[in-house]
Amino acid sequence: MWIVLTTYEVVNGIMERIIMELYHVLNRGVDKRPIYMEDGDRVRFVHCLWEFNDTRSANNTTWHISRKGGLIPDRAIAPTNDLRSRYSRKTIVNIHGWCLMGNHYHLLVSERKEGGLVQFVRKLNVGYAQYFNKKYERQGTLFQGRTKKVLIAGDAHFLHILHYIHLNPLDFLKGASNWRDLKVLSHAAALKHLENYKWSSYLDYCGKRNFPSVLTKELFEDVLGNYKHTIKTYLKDIEVEPIRDFLLE
Repeated sequence: MWIVLTTYEVVNGIMERIIMELYHVLNRGVDKRPIYMEDGDRVRFVHCLWEFNDTRSANNTTWHISRKGGLIPDRAIAPTNDLRSRYSRKTIVNIHGWCLMGNHYHLLVSERKEGGLVQFVRKLNVGYAQYFNKKYERQGTLFQGRTKKVLIAGDAHFLHILHYIHLNPLDFLKGASNWRDLKVLSHAAALKHLENYKWSSYLDYCGKRNFPSVLTKELFEDVLGNYKHTIKTYLKDIEVEPIRDFLLE
């Protein structure tokens, strides 16, 4: 049974019932190549998550070279990493969770308008690939084929998918890379590693402002409550099997 989410929003002064479907979205580099070479690229991708989530075309933005060599928009990263626009925005999707890995990304997304998911993913992939190819003086496809999208199915899938996305960075931690097979040597080390990993929505869910402007937290905050406590409990009793057939690795 598909999970169908209902929310209510005021549209033109009228309270309207909004039906949402939740999708797990993933794409990776062609031939599994890295799609982020350094932190400047990751900053740019996060900015793309925000910039392209709009009915407007992307703004013309002045970019400069950071000390680490990455192209960073002058107005993109404030001290709190809040992203702001000089224009009013009308978003086309809600991003409920995200994580950047070495050669791929995970998103948890629902549409705010019909066709919004396809529109957003196209803008995101094309826009970031153009940036990447220009910066690294390369040509051709960056991403590996069509972006994968799986509709969240059933309660088990819904309750586990955000945790699954946030735990992906454990692939980089010695002693935890087999977490999908329930093999985590130190839960404390795993949690510390996640707290030190900037490139996901995990920190924002734990109450630490990381990239709050990108994220819509209300849905999972209502369901999961204190996320820091919830993920700690989940990590001690990982249950990947109920949703293994839906994962996009």
